[in-house]
Amino acid sequence: MRLLPDFLIIGAQRSGTTFVYSNLARQSCIAPALTKEVHFFDVRFEQGTRWYQAFFPLRLRADAERMRHRPYLTGEASPYYLFHPHVPSRVARVLPDIKLIALLRNPADRAYSHYQHERRRGFETLSFAEALAQESARIECEAERMLKDEQYTSYNHQHYSYLSRGIYVDQLERWMRVFPSEQLLILPSEQLYAEPAATIGQVMSFLGVPTPTPKVNRQHSAPTYAKLDAAMRERLVEYFKPHNRRLFDYLGRRFDWDNFER
Repeated sequence: MRLLPDFLIIGAQRSGTTFVYSNLARQSCIAPALTKEVHFFDVRFEQGTRWYQAFFPLRLRADAERMRHRPYLTGEASPYYLFHPHVPSRVARVLPDIKLIALLRNPADRAYSHYQHERRRGFETLSFAEALAQESARIECEAERMLKDEQYTSYNHQHYSYLSRGIYVDQLERWMRVFPSEQLLILPSEQLYAEPAATIGQVMSFLGVPTPTPKVNRQHSAPTYAKLDAAMRERLVEYFKPHNRRLFDYLGRRFDWDNFER
């Protein structure tokens, strides 16, 4: 009796997914899920699709709107989906025609924002430098165990992947092995920050519900924290340069991250 989603915002974490989702939910033709992050395809897949459907609107409402020739969509946004190794194949099995939206933020900024997010939630006790130095030891074996055992859920992989989540090309390759490119919209977060209304309009056009003037709430209460040390940021920029180069070659376009040059 309930719908399955028409779209998923799959990530990346700390890249504007909440802003996009909340503004999509303000549109009259889009009904939100009961919660933004259902986390079905990553950590709750064993619950089954009936459990998942309970988060979405009744099918009767959608049928009534569509009989009046009005679009009616629903979806959710769980930013761990992009990074989790098993999610693409799971989504392909359950929702082969789904529309997917990925927001990619400059990975140097994303990593620091992710760290601050974990600190605020009480999940991280190390300094930023220590957390980066310990990342490989914290998650490498966990990632291998996840690949060997699809039922295994890793706390470390989800919370301490500051650098790994910024290697976007590896994650997108997994998704595009099972989904055609026309089902995946990839946007730089910096475009969203600079042109929020136009970007929301682009997302709606991708979803098949274009509107000339989407209602956009430009106010966003972003948390405040100390600015990243310039030397540390430069280290991050250098670390991500080869990964960004691979990403831009893979996509056939570049994003203006730290005046990136080939």
